[in-house]
Amino acid sequence: MADPPELADFVAERGHALFHYAYMLTGNPHDAADLVQEALIRLRNSWPRVRHKHNPESYVKTAITRLHISVWRRRRREHLVWEVPEQPQSEAESPLDLWDELAKLPKRQRAVLVLRYYEDRSDVEIAEMLGISPGTVRSQASRALDKLRDTVTQLRSLR
Repeated sequence: MADPPELADFVAERGHALFHYAYMLTGNPHDAADLVQEALIRLRNSWPRVRHKHNPESYVKTAITRLHISVWRRRRREHLVWEVPEQPQSEAESPLDLWDELAKLPKRQRAVLVLRYYEDRSDVEIAEMLGISPGTVRSQASRALDKLRDTVTQLRSLR
């Protein structure tokens, strides 16, 4: 079965932005590609309904977010790496990289920050997407920003 031309045009036009969004959530290009692929499969199955009633990009971003949440709910604290580092690099030797610090946050806090500041979503929209209350969105954002501020303060005091 061939994809409808409108779907192919949508993927060609917005595919990179969707990947970038997924990468912001996962911090890993491989996981991001998997999320986008799975979300686009879901979009393909519901394309006739979605293209007339909803914004397809919003539908895909919501699917990416929900898929990401389901993955980290299954894995919880498990963090897989390809290789064990030879020697740990001290924080004083490395420059502050916001992406690295964002990746160190718990998955829900990272998702809240990405949705709030990258996607410019309201607390109510974020709560709906993540299946949590708006109060939880605010507390998760506050905790995440506190952790990022603490990291910056610690690095400045070491220099």
